[in-house]
Amino acid sequence: MQPLDLIVLVGTLVFIILYGIAKNNKHKDIDAYMRSGGEKKSWVICLSIIATQASAITFMSTPGQAYQSGMGFLQIYFGLPLAMIVISAVFIPVFYRQNVYTAYEYLEGRFNLATRQFIAFLFLISRGLGVGLTLYAPAIILSTILGWNLNLLCLLIGFAVMFYIYIGGEKAVSQTQTLQMIVILTGMAVALVVLIQYLPVGVSMKDAIHLAGKMGKLKAVDTKFSLDGRYNIWSGLLGGFFLSLSYFGTDQSQVSRYLGGSSVKESKLGLFYNGIVKIPMQFFILFIGVMTYLFFMFHHSPVFFNNKALEKVTLSADVKQQLADKEREHELIESERNKTAIEWAHARNTAQESFYTDSLQKFEQQDIQVRTDVKQIIAKNAPGVETRDTDYVFLTFVLNHMPVGLIGLLLAVMFCAAMSSTAGQISSLASTTVIDYYKRSINKNGSDKHYVNASKVSTLIWGCITISFAVSAPLFDNLVQAVNIIGSLFYGTILGVFIVAFFFKFVKGRAVFIAAIISEAIILSLFSVDKITSYLGIQPIGVVSKIAYLWYNPIGVILVVGFSCLFALFYPKERKVFS
Repeated sequence: MQPLDLIVLVGTLVFIILYGIAKNNKHKDIDAYMRSGGEKKSWVICLSIIATQASAITFMSTPGQAYQSGMGFLQIYFGLPLAMIVISAVFIPVFYRQNVYTAYEYLEGRFNLATRQFIAFLFLISRGLGVGLTLYAPAIILSTILGWNLNLLCLLIGFAVMFYIYIGGEKAVSQTQTLQMIVILTGMAVALVVLIQYLPVGVSMKDAIHLAGKMGKLKAVDTKFSLDGRYNIWSGLLGGFFLSLSYFGTDQSQVSRYLGGSSVKESKLGLFYNGIVKIPMQFFILFIGVMTYLFFMFHHSPVFFNNKALEKVTLSADVKQQLADKEREHELIESERNKTAIEWAHARNTAQESFYTDSLQKFEQQDIQVRTDVKQIIAKNAPGVETRDTDYVFLTFVLNHMPVGLIGLLLAVMFCAAMSSTAGQISSLASTTVIDYYKRSINKNGSDKHYVNASKVSTLIWGCITISFAVSAPLFDNLVQAVNIIGSLFYGTILGVFIVAFFFKFVKGRAVFIAAIISEAIILSLFSVDKITSYLGIQPIGVVSKIAYLWYNPIGVILVVGFSCLFALFYPKERKVFS
């Protein structure tokens, strides 16, 4: 890394950390520390919500997803705007009337303490795993690309975030997230401009977009219905709706973002703005991935994007020769493909266009096969190297082709995204631990100052847990998918309990508590069957192991609602499980 890039990177991060510390408002009570004293405006809420959800995984992995598979991933957000409307109409008014610090406080008043703490426990498990991944994912990629120590990166990001949360509380989180989102969106916009400027002479932006469409990268909607299809309009509208409804309506990492609004109206507007902005923002990030694909259509690309990791392992002379042969084969195909792409642009809107399009698609398939062969060689001879390299595509472009100075800015984007998302999640884990467990069941009569100090200690504990998980976690199939998969295992049950609470007034605490336990057991069993059959290589049992993760969300809701109504017949009157 050039000195200028390092200065830009370090300077940006130091400024954000100091800014977060400066937002310490001398917390006099728990409300100021956990809810910013109810001062947030709608635009701050919107940016804070986006920053908590859009981790570094979003800005590193999503462009790679588009590079490989196109724009189809966008469909998981199709249900989000409708979810924002439901949350604004139902969830927010209830939370404000109850004056809660966490979403799970409401469940005790509606049901019982057992239900409150069981659902809070599911949140702590799912979010605890998720925040470890959001810290680990950028750290392992950046450490591989930059040659920096993985554990050191996890420690630097984790402790920086813990420090300004400890000092500034929720206000520091929301204010730094606003600044971080400005850095992130600016950096990504700059990257897109550079990608456009790299288009060859004679190839216009219109030509590039048309070419991407011909290569199947712009197909954002798949209308085919299937349970095993991760990304189609049906899983996006239905599964994405329930995922968004649960995440934004019942996940404390998001609920805490809008509970600090200066009014119900400001909180609703913040969510509404998020519903408007989120899909265009994801489209923008995916489009950067498509433009990265087009960049490598006209310029040299590595046959394996995680080559830095490959350089760190010892390979035999025979294996090196095999890889060298595949590299040459890739270069030959790439040379022909690059030349054909230029010819395609010149022949566009002529009778020759279809000929060149067919040729490009043929070269594409040949190159995919070569890349597959390389990954198989690596998997066989260097099992410690992760062969799924799409998460490294965008960073490869940034580090090898961005101008000096802008590289530091784009790396700052990755670090800012990691810090903003991690901060929001650690803060929510700490508040849930203190409010739903410590203040409720361990020390009920402490002073405000005592609970502020307890929240600070909880922040440190969860920060250390997050870092510990991050330095030991394995790399998942695709990082941006992994976070959604983890959430989907728990969100359906959590949302189902809230749906029952809001709309099924005849269901009492014991019935919904038992239903939630059974529902979660079934969801985890379905996921286990999927993974076990896949690992053993045996034939799936019916459709059980073919269910894509987005469907776990509506399934969980249906199970909780169904079992709750059933058990309500046996427990028609309230019987406290424990108090």
